[in-house]
Amino acid sequence: MAHTVQESPAKIPGPLTLHGLSVEGVNQCVHCGLCLASCPTFSELGTEMDSPRGRIFLIKSLAEGRIALTDSVADHLSLCLDCRACETVCPAGVPYGGLIEAAKAEMEHRRPGSPARRLFRWLNFGLLLGHPRLLGLAAAGLRLYQTCGLQFLVRSSGIVRVLPRTLRAWESLLPPLPSRAERAPLPRLVTAEGPRRARVALLTGCVQAVVFGAHNRATARVLAKNGCDVVVPEGQGCCGALNAHGGDHARALALARRTIDAFEAARAEAVIVNTSGCGAHMKAYGRLLGADPAYAERARRFAASVVDLAEFLARAPLRGPLSPVPLTVTYHDPCHVVHGQKLRGEPRRLLAQIPGLRIVELTESDWCCGSAGIYNLTQPEMATRLLQRKVSHVLATGADAVVTANPGCILQIQAGLAAQRSAMRVLHLVELLDRAYGAPPR
Repeated sequence: MAHTVQESPAKIPGPLTLHGLSVEGVNQCVHCGLCLASCPTFSELGTEMDSPRGRIFLIKSLAEGRIALTDSVADHLSLCLDCRACETVCPAGVPYGGLIEAAKAEMEHRRPGSPARRLFRWLNFGLLLGHPRLLGLAAAGLRLYQTCGLQFLVRSSGIVRVLPRTLRAWESLLPPLPSRAERAPLPRLVTAEGPRRARVALLTGCVQAVVFGAHNRATARVLAKNGCDVVVPEGQGCCGALNAHGGDHARALALARRTIDAFEAARAEAVIVNTSGCGAHMKAYGRLLGADPAYAERARRFAASVVDLAEFLARAPLRGPLSPVPLTVTYHDPCHVVHGQKLRGEPRRLLAQIPGLRIVELTESDWCCGSAGIYNLTQPEMATRLLQRKVSHVLATGADAVVTANPGCILQIQAGLAAQRSAMRVLHLVELLDRAYGAPPR
């Protein structure tokens, strides 16, 4: 990969922005280099421009008009996982997540790519993620593709190898789609069991609802067991996290507004999220909509009400009785839980309360697995390198299962384990909690 940059005519001094989004945070970087050892891409490649410090330099230079958005610059910025591990170790508090989102929005605006790429992004980000019914129809079609034998034919015949790179990566990660009954929406209200603790609203999400609906149902059951009335707001859908991470800023704003509208009507004390990327993104709605006079204050109030499932449940001991779950597990920290939301101990404290469960620590547990939103589709080579690194550590634990709390991580690590012909399972944290409350293993 080339590491040169092309100088561009200087801009008139003013606020530093890309795609109209502030990147003034670049000036907080003191160039100390503490981020280097925590950056997965720098660890793999060893090049300065593939580190947070190097990318901050590129973002600042772009905003100041000192360099052009060349292929080389775009490649270095696109290789960023947006895992935010650099934020955890940064002594200066550089808001790196916001900076890379602004840079990717600028790249998407100025370098939208080929017609095929634009069509693929519109179908996924514009059409399916924004329309839950269409996403449900797509899920039904994909289940038919799997159950009628067509997927087996595509894979066994080698047809999959002639697909474009992104489609090939997408097809390889496709999980078994659940039946129509399992994709059925949750009831609008799940009532609390025992003394009432709170009234909460649950994000059921977009891909989560059609692929991992069982996790949503388990979440509602576990919350009810712990004294919560669980409201499932009508009109909700995608929170916009994938759009924001992919540089689709306009749709990210529209989906954030829709999400706020839907959840405000629920009049809940907290908004519970069981997907880490969604939770981190929704907690940032105040920044995202800070310039919108109609939504700025509403977004700040909404963001303050968003709570990760583990964060909420760990505020008090789990209500019993809890049944033994005789498994040995290891825990993988999703990036947007541990780095985006700064939650490290809460999931482990919950696991420690399950009788019979043995927990083995995972080397580099907070190291990205390579999923990173849609990164494993757009950057499959680097994603595979990071996945192989993660899976090697997972297998070394000898655990029966690896536990995590994000659908992207689940799909990615499942694919990596399958490639190693390992029978180890990947479970969402809430599946183990649900099992401890008497739900049968899936």
